[in-house]
Amino acid sequence: MEEPLTEITLRRYEKPYQLTKRELLKKICLSLGLLQPADSRDVVIDILQIMIDAKEKKLLLSSEEIKNQVIEIRKNQNLSLNGIADSNIRRQLKKLRDIFIVEKIENKYRINEFEQLEKIFESKIEKFLLPQITERIKEYLKEL
Repeated sequence: MEEPLTEITLRRYEKPYQLTKRELLKKICLSLGLLQPADSRDVVIDILQIMIDAKEKKLLLSSEEIKNQVIEIRKNQNLSLNGIADSNIRRQLKKLRDIFIVEKIENKYRINEFEQLEKIFESKIEKFLLPQITERIKEYLKEL
């Protein structure tokens, strides 16, 4: 089967130093493979911001509410409205779900268990996803 069961891209950038919140969110998205370098469609940054803000208020949001907030953010910051189609919003949410940052509960979304992102990375990605991936790679190497 050529379709991966799990996939994750991790990138290392310089240490965060005097970054705006949007720049910091962009580096996080780039570092976690949610955004590709030189991508002009960076709606995932706005979605992550919205989800973080909702976490602070313990809110679950529908994809429509997320889309409306993305449009508002992008208009306020004079950013292009490229990538705001419903299908793209859902695709970006799926990317966030695939690496366990966001979870879906009854057609609404939230940051996984309203947890801190650092804790999610540590428990879901570093201690759960990465060991599974590296173990499977070792199985292929051993088989060879």
